[in-house]
Amino acid sequence: MNQKLITVNCIGAGRWGPNLIRALRNIPRVRVSKVADRDVQRLELIAQRFPEICITSDVDAALTDEDADAVVIATPVRTHYDLARRALECDKHVLVEKPLCGHAVQCQSLTRLAQDNQLILAVGHVFLFNAGIRKVREIIESGALGKIYYIHATRTNLGPIREDVNALWDLASHDLSIFQYWLDAVPQEVTAHGESFLHEGVEDVVVASYRYPDNVLACVHASWLNPRKVREITVVGDRKMIVWSDMDVIEPVRLYDKNVQTRRDPGYADSLGGFQTQIRDGDVLIPHVAGGEPVAAECEHFIQCIRENRRPLNHASLATDVVCALEATNESMRRNGAMVKIGAPQDCDGGRRPARRMTVGAPAG
Repeated sequence: MNQKLITVNCIGAGRWGPNLIRALRNIPRVRVSKVADRDVQRLELIAQRFPEICITSDVDAALTDEDADAVVIATPVRTHYDLARRALECDKHVLVEKPLCGHAVQCQSLTRLAQDNQLILAVGHVFLFNAGIRKVREIIESGALGKIYYIHATRTNLGPIREDVNALWDLASHDLSIFQYWLDAVPQEVTAHGESFLHEGVEDVVVASYRYPDNVLACVHASWLNPRKVREITVVGDRKMIVWSDMDVIEPVRLYDKNVQTRRDPGYADSLGGFQTQIRDGDVLIPHVAGGEPVAAECEHFIQCIRENRRPLNHASLATDVVCALEATNESMRRNGAMVKIGAPQDCDGGRRPARRMTVGAPAG
């Protein structure tokens, strides 16, 4: 493995940026050189915490720095496309926070630019590096759940309130990336409702239902306006069921040996006894889930992909699929819950659709 020093510059020192800076600094043979932000107060906090890092309000200085191998972008979504494009044009590998862009056509443009320049373009779908999420994928792929019937995700809290994107783009983008990771598929259609209680035109509560191949239903409840912080996903199969809870740091995954079986007696039946369902209520298994911080694993993976020149797990094509689904969900909300078909990326923006089941780099940790 190439162990040369990797120099990274970071743009954005707001709520999430410091987490990325800290995680990158802890990686051997990685140097965080510059942090850029227009908020001088945020920069001063970075300087106090990391005095060896150069702080600047000049974003161009971080992008054009000849010593930098990569740029990490943690800024509002509306700025992602321009900053990522300029970083790629400056021959930098890029890790940009989710969602990748505000429009699928922009995502495809960045993907092509990265490919043409042979650069890594990774997106901050950090839950792909969550040990519990990875354990659920392992159990699904083992066939233990049987045929997947439906998935239900709840992602709520009281704030933080955003004005640049709605709760769908802020919260449900995580769940859409997780669904794709688990099912190895993209949704085909969506129906959704949302309401803007706090800021007109910015939905702070969204309920969306997605239809995946093999008639799998996936539902998401995303809200900034809820008294409880909940990060939970339930997967129901015809053999077993599983629940992941990010709030349970000790036992985040529980496998339920439960299902419903339908007994059908042969021939004509005119009584409940001839046609009835039976509920099987078995044990609850708590599988071992290795620890580790997802943001640290994500940053380690990004650096590994740079060193080994391999496609990241959180690659731009997956992120483009997520943005396509988000755009269709917005359209359904605008049309008062109408069913909206979710096209492949080429239908959204004229881009190229990646092949499924591609070999990608495994997450670190």
